[in-house]
Amino acid sequence: MSKKNQNDQSCGFRTSIGGQALIEGILMRGVDKQAIVIRSQTGELVTKVEKLHFLKEKHPIFGWPFIRGVVNFLDSMAHGMKAITYSAQFLPEEEQEEPSKLDKWIEEHFSSEKAEKLIIAVAVVLGLALAVGLFIFLPTLLIGLIPSLHQGHDGLRTLLEGILKLVIFLGYMAAVSRMKEMKRMWSYHGAEHKTIYCYEHGHELTVDNVRRESRFHPRCGTSFLLVVVILSVFVFIVANAFLHVNNVFLRIVVKLALLPIVVSLSYELNRWIGRHDDMLIAKILSWPGRQLQHLTTREPDDGMMEVAIAALKLVIPDEKGADQW
Repeated sequence: MSKKNQNDQSCGFRTSIGGQALIEGILMRGVDKQAIVIRSQTGELVTKVEKLHFLKEKHPIFGWPFIRGVVNFLDSMAHGMKAITYSAQFLPEEEQEEPSKLDKWIEEHFSSEKAEKLIIAVAVVLGLALAVGLFIFLPTLLIGLIPSLHQGHDGLRTLLEGILKLVIFLGYMAAVSRMKEMKRMWSYHGAEHKTIYCYEHGHELTVDNVRRESRFHPRCGTSFLLVVVILSVFVFIVANAFLHVNNVFLRIVVKLALLPIVVSLSYELNRWIGRHDDMLIAKILSWPGRQLQHLTTREPDDGMMEVAIAALKLVIPDEKGADQW
């Protein structure tokens, strides 16, 4: 790769293919199918390819701007949880977690297919509940304990809630990144980014070519989460300028009501940035997300890049350009 390409990671072709790091593996999602590739304990690559079915195919309204964001977010969460659960099956038995009492109850009372769907649904709900607790309930409650901010300081109070929310988010990501298990997942995350960049630059998908690419990508899922956190601050500042809600619990209710709007706006903003990442304004807007990737990605080894290449090849569409972003 030329020196120019090493320093400038923008490219003419931007793919809609995206991925997710798993436990010793990678999930890649294309336009009509997804592929999971896992490195087994024996060193072999285990692959699983599934046809994708989108709600917008039956109900076009779910593909409309400012509606598709929430739908795609929940869909990605569900598929991601399912893929992580699948990848965990390849861990040595002594490293696998015991099913919870709720999981066991579900497995005993439902067929295997329904049980799997219910367990994934419960995991998604619990994940959302944790996010709401950490990033909405906790900051609002803690800042609400400051009496001097209860009257006449709506803007400052909302700003402090937002700053605390951002601190909690970054602190959470920093803490998670120190976990031994997560370090390997972050390396697989880096392999996913580097492989997608290699594909977008039109290079042959080989380990040597992938290794030269950047692990910081503007269309990253964790960057999207940061956009959600930051944008939520501005949305609530605007909303509260009209509503003037002082009660802590009412503020939480309003924030929950505004959350779908925040997710939708963040999704559309992320799409715009992804399509215009060679523009100065897009580079400025994507800068925080790229910095976050210093925490959520690591340089992968050759084996991880092999996994990412295998997963990506399985979802590249037959029709060239069908995955154009």
